[in-house]
Amino acid sequence: MKHGKRREQEKGHHGGGREARENRHVKPPAEIVVASLDEDDLDAILAEQPVPFLLVLDCVQDPHNLGAILRTADGAGVHAVIAPRDKQVAITETVRRVSVGAADHVPFVQVTNLARTMERLKKAGVWIVGTSDRAEKSLYQLDLKGPLALVMGAEEKGMRRLTEENCDFLAKLPMAGRVECLNVSVSAGVCLYEAVRQRLPQ
Repeated sequence: MKHGKRREQEKGHHGGGREARENRHVKPPAEIVVASLDEDDLDAILAEQPVPFLLVLDCVQDPHNLGAILRTADGAGVHAVIAPRDKQVAITETVRRVSVGAADHVPFVQVTNLARTMERLKKAGVWIVGTSDRAEKSLYQLDLKGPLALVMGAEEKGMRRLTEENCDFLAKLPMAGRVECLNVSVSAGVCLYEAVRQRLPQ
């Protein structure tokens, strides 16, 4: 009698209309907490800035990297961070937390076609410098003053071919150790602050 009752209780817990337990190993999609801007907003930013200072991200997917990059971009005085809509992390709560609030202040523009946007930047007089391990020149050999967009590639893969082809110049960071490259957020910090150094009033 007791066993039969227990079976009914177990059936009530595991069968019938009871929903399945939440799978703790399946992560819910990250919620976007700060809406990105679009191409029209970018045009307005360019119209307001006589000497634009921009950062382009080519499919950065780690929210911790994006958060760290936005924090550095804010400190460096970047006018806008530009990224594609596809294969790119947006501003989630994790990004916002890691950025220590910078995500609320740095204009984050997501565009449908990154290569086409880069062409628009060039027509607006912006020089585009991409970072690549295949570059012949060091970052420190380039003139980073004037209207500028620095381009950082994705984690592991770097810039896509079409993105690289749309750069005016390519630059690399000198690596004296055994590792081949730096984390993208660290590279962004190095590149942005070299530009800041060159752009300071003499």
